[in-house]
Amino acid sequence: MWRLRGGSADLELLMADVEAFEDRPSRSLTNEQDRDRTAANRRRRRRHPPFNGRAPVEKGCLEPSLPAMAVKRKLGDEEREDGNPAGSKSRSLSPSADEDGGGEKSNPLLQLTSYVDDEEEDEAEEQRRREGNGGPGGAEENGWRGGGGEEEEEDGKEADSDEEQPAPDGARQQRQVELRRDCPYLDTVNRQVLDFDFEKFCSVSLSNLNVYACLVCGKYYQGRGRNSHAYTHSLEAGHHVYINLQTERVYCLPDGYEIIDPSLDDIRHVLNPRFQKEQVLHLDENRQWSRALDGSNYLPGMVGLNNIKETDFVNVTIQSLMRVTPLRNFFLIPENYQHLKSPLVHRFGELTRKIWHARNFKGQVSPHEFLQAVMKASKKRFRIGVQSDPVEFMSWLLNTLHTDLRSSKKKNSSIIHDCFQGELEVVKEIHKKTIAERRENDEEMNQSDAMETGTSNGNMTRETCRMPFLMLGLDLPPPPLFKDAMEKNIIPQVPLFNILKKFDGETITEVVRPCIARMRYRVIRLPKYSILHMRRFTKNNFFVEKNPTLVNFPVKNLELKDYIPLPTPKEDEKLRSKYDLIANIVHDGKPGEGSYRVFVQRKSEELWFEMQDLHVTETLPQMVALSETYMQIYEQHQ
Repeated sequence: MWRLRGGSADLELLMADVEAFEDRPSRSLTNEQDRDRTAANRRRRRRHPPFNGRAPVEKGCLEPSLPAMAVKRKLGDEEREDGNPAGSKSRSLSPSADEDGGGEKSNPLLQLTSYVDDEEEDEAEEQRRREGNGGPGGAEENGWRGGGGEEEEEDGKEADSDEEQPAPDGARQQRQVELRRDCPYLDTVNRQVLDFDFEKFCSVSLSNLNVYACLVCGKYYQGRGRNSHAYTHSLEAGHHVYINLQTERVYCLPDGYEIIDPSLDDIRHVLNPRFQKEQVLHLDENRQWSRALDGSNYLPGMVGLNNIKETDFVNVTIQSLMRVTPLRNFFLIPENYQHLKSPLVHRFGELTRKIWHARNFKGQVSPHEFLQAVMKASKKRFRIGVQSDPVEFMSWLLNTLHTDLRSSKKKNSSIIHDCFQGELEVVKEIHKKTIAERRENDEEMNQSDAMETGTSNGNMTRETCRMPFLMLGLDLPPPPLFKDAMEKNIIPQVPLFNILKKFDGETITEVVRPCIARMRYRVIRLPKYSILHMRRFTKNNFFVEKNPTLVNFPVKNLELKDYIPLPTPKEDEKLRSKYDLIANIVHDGKPGEGSYRVFVQRKSEELWFEMQDLHVTETLPQMVALSETYMQIYEQHQ
């Protein structure tokens, strides 16, 4: 019946084992066990068809013949000695079993007479458990909460079971999460090391799914199942309190229960700052200082931004935009943009809420997550470690935010255009010879999508169009070429009103790109917030030059109608042409090597602060105009 490759089979050993199997005392079975045994045998027969050929075996192993397989199937259908059905797990027999005491001999052939069918056994056991318990319960009663019925994977990559999900028929019972208010490890929470400004990635697996923060050491770990990184960290380091960075629920590991304690609300507010609409409306009236955990005082909205590596151009831009009240109020309420999928919009909103939050653990904010979103959205045009121009970054940021925020109800409408968009009337004079050359080269006559008209006068052709704008560029007069008697360069000064004449509709500006033309600009609609930038840097074929000309400008009550002809308003409207300065960006040092700082105004007390990365100091209004201004934001009088 059994053949051994390379030798003869011992038939007496097999027959003795068969006789011992048949002579084992039988145990009485209940009707339910008998039915389970019969059903398991039938499923096993359907799953394992009869043996139709000889399976290849290694040399030196027992090779069953066809008659032996028939005996094997017959033995599998009979009842085992311990009363279990034939489809259950077989016990591993030790070679030291007592033969006289009813024990079985250690025989490797006996393992061939049973099949392992864990899945059917588990399903039957689960079905009996559900019938006995009256079905799975996920209600939050008696200190328990439905866990969603998940088994976390070994590396913790499955999502956490914090959100309850209805279990399908036949699925496993929902895992219950115990709710406790008396956690003995709350005194181990260390708020000094908590920093939620960086990206929410596991420090071990670098995954952003189901990430928890250890409230003892501040590190991020994934999952809370038995094979997850957070569970392992709780056993190795003895740190037991963790918070889910998405759901803000706090758990104790390795025990696995959820902690319900109001003393943890301050951590939740730092993780995700919240503002009420009434609180946002009265934000500019707040004069109260806040205290950080290290004992330092800071003003909400006047906190420093961490310079990660040559990211001061981002910091001054963010600090300037935080003074624009409608833009700030819009991003302080997440419900205004929670339906959008743009990561840049959400990261900018989180950064705005952290800057204006009055319950921070520290007096500065790190814009790390926002910079990562900027690098991805700009395709690394602006990135960490490379100095860039704040004017270019401001222009890119406003246009990108507008593209992500514009609604389908109003065409091209967003909070960006409501604050910063104005309108220009542009008159372009071009020589006919230049027009003919452009037509030969198949170039476009006008790149603007606005209204356009053209007239001809001799050799000149005049084109008039309207163009929207978000910021106005002002040209500075060229610096002197020669030094004075003291062998020092003369630093010229120019009033702001002189360079604003560019937009009076009469001053001619000559341009060479995309073609040689004479341009005239006139402002026909003023925005609520006007952004002016002085073109200090000129790039030639060899290097970048910086114009050191100082611009003299008023801090309050800039009246534009005296220098720029404005259109007559309608009968029910009032001409608003007065502006107050709210932000002034300054460049110090050589072109390409210097640094940026910004002067901003605090409206509640009308005080001015100088901000450069983490340094925030109060200054006098007279000091604002004594530096090389590069970009300014003016607020219109309402």
